[in-house]
Amino acid sequence: WEQAGGCPGSSLEIREKGSEILREQLDAAQTELKLKDKECERLSQVRDQLEQELEELTASLFEEAHRMVREANVKQAAAEKQLKEAQGKIDVLQAEVTALKTLVLTSTPSSPNRQAHPQLLSPGTRAKGTSPRSGGGHTRNKSASWALPLPPGGNLDPPSDSMQPVREDKEMDNVLYAEFLTWKERPSLDRTSAFLGRIYREDICPCLSFTRSELSQSVQSAVENNSLTIEPVSMSAVPVVKASAVECGGPNGLRAAVETKCALSGMSRSCKHRIKLGDKENYYYISPSSRARITAVCNFFTYIRYIQQGLVRHDAEQMFWEVMRLRREMAVVKLGFYLNDTDQG
Repeated sequence: WEQAGGCPGSSLEIREKGSEILREQLDAAQTELKLKDKECERLSQVRDQLEQELEELTASLFEEAHRMVREANVKQAAAEKQLKEAQGKIDVLQAEVTALKTLVLTSTPSSPNRQAHPQLLSPGTRAKGTSPRSGGGHTRNKSASWALPLPPGGNLDPPSDSMQPVREDKEMDNVLYAEFLTWKERPSLDRTSAFLGRIYREDICPCLSFTRSELSQSVQSAVENNSLTIEPVSMSAVPVVKASAVECGGPNGLRAAVETKCALSGMSRSCKHRIKLGDKENYYYISPSSRARITAVCNFFTYIRYIQQGLVRHDAEQMFWEVMRLRREMAVVKLGFYLNDTDQG
């Protein structure tokens, strides 16, 4: 057997080698299983961590959703409240707009609304039921006395019934009318247009040009932005009070005259009104002349805003003459002619 390379020895070696190979394969399989066990354990930990994070995220999302729902409910309630308040304000504003449209649409220089403007009634009609002033039997035409030229004596009495009323003729300026028509095609408050540029240059700026130039500019800006407020003041609210004895028909034959310095002109005048610019807290006391000048400019801006918003339904010529009338008011009041409280009464 040994000489012939006996089979029993070779078979044993083969079996040993087979056993080693099997052990190696088994060890490799066990090692691979251990690695897979570790990988499975790691993946299990990752899964648990992801599940925990998912639960936390879900909880936070639900909490955030509830919070957003609560905030939305609060905002909805506030919005509904504001909507109700806004609807109430809209109703009030619509009523005011309707009244203003009625006033604007029914009152022009050619056909004034005498119910809305009682000062347009004739002197004889207004004098009915009133007693003449002390010292004479004449009544005064309060509506137009400020616009008529004074006689040499300085006194202005109304014309008697036998005198014929003076007729006011007017002639259209083609250049001004052409500028107005150009502006009316695309109405705006832009002062670079030829129409508004001329009015700013000739009427608005001179009318609002006061001694206190810086405050004058602020007043003009507030008028342009429609944020200026004019309000009457009580006697106790006037900061400087100077009592002077003046003869009048009072019970004691004396009255107190309130005087203070006008914030715009800087002159000592009887200031019965004050202005406020926008949201500022400061008030400025103004004289009747300053108030009349500001009011004239405000009236002009109000009318052209109505035209811009389409509230005026008259033809172009009627609108033009109304604009010219408002320009005349600014020009006249700039010269110092205005209606005081007694004239307006």
